[in-house]
Amino acid sequence: MLWSLTKVVLFIAVVAALTFGAGLLVDTGGGLRIAFGGWEFTLGPLQSLIAALLLVAAVWVLMMLVGLLVAFLRFLTGDETAISRYFDRSRERRGFNALAEALTALASGEGRVAYARAIKAERLLGRPELTTLVAAQAAAAYGDTEKAKEAYKKLLENDRSRFVGIRGLMRLKLDEGDTETALKLARKAFELNPRHEETQDLLLRLQTAAGDWAGARATLGAKLKAGALPRDVFRRRDAVLALQEARGVLDESAPIEAREAAIMANKLSPDLIPAAAMAARGLAAKGDMKGAVRVLKKAWEARPHPDLAAAFADLVPDETPAERLKRFKALTAIRPDDDETRMLEAELLIAAEDFPGARRALGDVPTRHPTTRSLTLMAAIERGAGADEAVVRGWLARAVAAPRGPQWICEACNTAHPSWQPVCSNCGGFDTLAWVERAETAAQPGADAAMLPLLVGPQDKAAAAGQTGAAPPGGEEAKPAA
Repeated sequence: MLWSLTKVVLFIAVVAALTFGAGLLVDTGGGLRIAFGGWEFTLGPLQSLIAALLLVAAVWVLMMLVGLLVAFLRFLTGDETAISRYFDRSRERRGFNALAEALTALASGEGRVAYARAIKAERLLGRPELTTLVAAQAAAAYGDTEKAKEAYKKLLENDRSRFVGIRGLMRLKLDEGDTETALKLARKAFELNPRHEETQDLLLRLQTAAGDWAGARATLGAKLKAGALPRDVFRRRDAVLALQEARGVLDESAPIEAREAAIMANKLSPDLIPAAAMAARGLAAKGDMKGAVRVLKKAWEARPHPDLAAAFADLVPDETPAERLKRFKALTAIRPDDDETRMLEAELLIAAEDFPGARRALGDVPTRHPTTRSLTLMAAIERGAGADEAVVRGWLARAVAAPRGPQWICEACNTAHPSWQPVCSNCGGFDTLAWVERAETAAQPGADAAMLPLLVGPQDKAAAAGQTGAAPPGGEEAKPAA
């Protein structure tokens, strides 16, 4: 729009200047006298100007005729395309001018103008790999997806532009929400240019969203070969994909392959908690109990986690609480001061009805790092030890308002998940879940106020919401305030 306005203003300025100059020539009087070969011509000011313009036009026509004559002589000497090149030169110049205008309009956000100029350039140049791409992008810019699809489909006819056409159609399908067709197009684009980093990332995201774990592993390997991914990141993400592949095989009732895939995932990334748990269960089903214990102990050393404890318990499911407490010492002795280890040991002692021992094992965790789990354990200890019901309810009231503690949190969008999964259900991020505490750890006060009467009774609500008066771990019990 701005360029069109500029051309109009320039045209008006030139016309005004010529009119002003012609008026000056008429007012000056005088003239021009030309004598040649016995002939003499006398021209007035305006006639002189017209003669000058005619002379310029004659020179231009003469140059064009000379160029045509040269092209004709070249044709006679064997250059069969000399005359066609002569006539195409002007056409090509106008075509490139139109293409330049289309690119300028596209960069300025004028999609309709860019599309019109691109169509004109295509008609003049006959170079669809240049003009059709601009037309497609221009049509997509102003929202005409049908014209954009037609333009991108034209690009598929040329080997040099086929990759660009597929990527354009893929983007349109993603905008429409048709991820299934977009995945097929992404695979074709990847086949044409496997080293294109953006295509690799998009294909990997679509494959993980569709659950194509084997295909995602192949794409991840291509990213490593292309140098677009550090080896340590590759090993971690390949382990995540191998783990999901193992889960899929397990769902299809093929436990042998699932065990092998899970064990491979654990070898690729020993600190990947779900892989360690699944590998341990696979080894146990195979009869390799020592291998299963070794995997879980190594993972527990990297990071204690409830899923690892559950897998360790599943190794011997029919043991008594006392036997389980004894067997778990191999695990709890690795990192005895970790909060997870202390809470696990307290749970085992509660199951064995050793409530004083559970209190000692839990230590200062409920006061130093109060979470829903640690405070609930204190409530169970108090109840098992025979404390007053108000004390138990006081611990439960604090548990309602306490932070949840570590959870599977997406590091990209801070969304909590009940269990680990490779792709965040909220933002779609791949391998973004970590076992950490959420940034907003406190529960909503409105929810606390609604639940407190159910836990402590209306008469004890104020006391439970503030200091419960319950005995601290290892200390003397005290009654909650009235």
